[in-house]
Amino acid sequence: MPRGVAAGNHGRDGFVAGSRRGAATARILEFCPDSASTSRRLCESQSFWQMPGVKIRYAKDADLDGLEGLERQSFASDRLARRSLRRLISHPTAALRVAAEEPGGPVHGYGLVLFRKGSSVARLYSIAVAARQRGAGFGRQLLADAEAVAAGRGHRVLRLEVREDNRGAIRFYEAKGYRLIGRREAYYADGMDALRYEKALARTRPARRRGN
Repeated sequence: MPRGVAAGNHGRDGFVAGSRRGAATARILEFCPDSASTSRRLCESQSFWQMPGVKIRYAKDADLDGLEGLERQSFASDRLARRSLRRLISHPTAALRVAAEEPGGPVHGYGLVLFRKGSSVARLYSIAVAARQRGAGFGRQLLADAEAVAAGRGHRVLRLEVREDNRGAIRFYEAKGYRLIGRREAYYADGMDALRYEKALARTRPARRRGN
């Protein structure tokens, strides 16, 4: 999975709670029943009480500057390039969600979930939270959102990787119901092993393809 959470997490590790290969820092929502936006679209009316107006929504091209800055801040290596971020925004096998207000404004955090056709398992590739917002609950909200998105697309399991030395991230995921299923040796750029975790997701009615 992701790096981590923390500040980032890609299969990486970011929140210092997250997990991307080589990095180290490591998104309850409801589906809009009458949304013309398609099945995968989550209600975007929920705001963080700490920051009125901030919501978790699908990333748009106007968010690229904020996403790129968050990558630089959160991950020492294995960063997603701007071109990759742009592709992920519209890719059918990815859900790139941001905690932000209007497109083009500050991006306080993001979550990236990857899907594989025909698989019941989704992968939490990254969760990253801006340094100025850590401790405000963004990591918890982004993780809950990632689980809701994966379940809404019909996936039954969410899986991730986290650095073995990222004790904060490990405690975070275990407290959220993730169970250890294995290890990947020398997974990160510095030779650190990754611990593999997964969580069974609550079943929900599969969502249709989202709009924009």
